[in-house]
Amino acid sequence: MKKSIFIKLFSFLLLFTGAYLFGTGAAFLSEHFHSDHSSHYNDSSQDVSQSGAVPVSADGNWGLSFQEDGQLPTGNATMEELAQYDAYYAQDTDEKVLYLTFDAGYENGNTEPILDALKKHNVSATFFVVGTYIESEPELVKRMVEEGHTVGNHTWHHPDMSQIADMDSFKKEITDVEDAFLAVTGQEMTKYYRPPQGKYNKANLQMAKELGYKTFFWSLAYVDWYQDDQPTEEEAFDKLLGRIHPGAIVLLHSTSSTNAAILDELLTKWEEMGYQIRPLSELIQ
Repeated sequence: MKKSIFIKLFSFLLLFTGAYLFGTGAAFLSEHFHSDHSSHYNDSSQDVSQSGAVPVSADGNWGLSFQEDGQLPTGNATMEELAQYDAYYAQDTDEKVLYLTFDAGYENGNTEPILDALKKHNVSATFFVVGTYIESEPELVKRMVEEGHTVGNHTWHHPDMSQIADMDSFKKEITDVEDAFLAVTGQEMTKYYRPPQGKYNKANLQMAKELGYKTFFWSLAYVDWYQDDQPTEEEAFDKLLGRIHPGAIVLLHSTSSTNAAILDELLTKWEEMGYQIRPLSELIQ
């Protein structure tokens, strides 16, 4: 009898422990993943279209609610709320223009074909890079600059910046990237900032503004960052053509093999739809 009770108790504890560890592990993996080079880089708040409308707030994780294809989605904060911090997620316009941006956390061979496609179409994009990318890929960074692209600031370590409350720590994440860019290119970095993982708060936006930065979120992105679970080309076209809208800031990841494969055709299709692709500098004029 005692043995039976002991076995049942032991089984229950094993089940409870396994469930806890599985849940904790699943939660951890949902927020963090490692590249083939073991670089910590993630983006977990690109698209909340399946969850309906989102509360409007100038704090939290950047997310979008798509009400209708081809129309401006609703963001976590309004254009007016963001504007007071020199922050943007799209342009309020009926003109068929879009602004193409890439987040670059590490290199896996897909940036060169992306740059080739941009050059073929004479398109200027913005690459938001982390500091370690500048250190490890100086030639690619120099190529970006030489071919007319803007290199923006995605922080040094790609941390959750909303957890950084003091200006000194916030500033170091930003200025270390500036210093590395200057050392590689001989040029001052354009003061464009994208919060890692889209995580931010009002204090962060204010600190970025005080450092002279414009902050750029996005109005169109899709799940393109999982290296072992890349979207098909059909899935990518469905999202990137169906949801494109006037004034869109498009976020793609330069690590995506799908993006590298489709970009030439994607640019052609956007052009056939009547869109002009402009640099972010024209959005803030």
